[in-house]
Amino acid sequence: MISNPLSGAAYFIKGLSLIQRSGVKRFVVIPLAINILIFTLLFWLLGGYVSDWLDSMTSSLPDWLAWLSYLIWLLFAFSAGIVLFFGFSIVANLIGAPFNSFLASAVEKSLTGKDPVDESGRSMTQEISYALSGEVRKILYFLMWGIPLLILSFIPAINLVAPFLWAFFSAWMMAIEYGDYPLGNHGMNFVDIRNKLGEKKMLSLGFGGAVMLCTMIPLLNFLVMPAAVAGATAMRIEQFKLDSE
Repeated sequence: MISNPLSGAAYFIKGLSLIQRSGVKRFVVIPLAINILIFTLLFWLLGGYVSDWLDSMTSSLPDWLAWLSYLIWLLFAFSAGIVLFFGFSIVANLIGAPFNSFLASAVEKSLTGKDPVDESGRSMTQEISYALSGEVRKILYFLMWGIPLLILSFIPAINLVAPFLWAFFSAWMMAIEYGDYPLGNHGMNFVDIRNKLGEKKMLSLGFGGAVMLCTMIPLLNFLVMPAAVAGATAMRIEQFKLDSE
């Protein structure tokens, strides 16, 4: 397959079908269910707080202002939707990180018959520790480049190109975020993963760009994380051969 941005984007689409395979679904359902449970509990608690606050506030209002309570509930629902839209992906990555290595492993086993996690010899505790430490490294890498980009955004003239730089950097971060799992399963460290993805940067950017765009689509963003992990695994197998293969 030609290594261009469209080919990279196609791997994300492929990931949507891969997560439906037998032996893979459980690594999608479990973290998704945990995230939905956390957000449901959070909104239930916030809804109770808003309800109590409204009761105390509206009890002293005249009847002709009763419509304010409906307006506030509408604003709460809108705000909750915004939080869910932007916050779900962030929380999903933190909670799903320990599962994503196993998801990538399950997808690779489905495609090749080999399970890299089993072959690595790492225990589940070690896998979870490795995944969480990987998330910290990615956050630090993001801050290392994100802060200078943020500063450039406030410099006259230069800030005209800042949105394009942010789009480029965000796509690259998405490629690193999800390419980390299938490559990390083969013992590659963070620097090695960046270098490996950089061997076919346009392919990686196309994949990361598709992931970035789909995180902005309500409801679909619920499936972005597992689909991206699965798609990155297929991309790794077909496009990024390892020395041991």
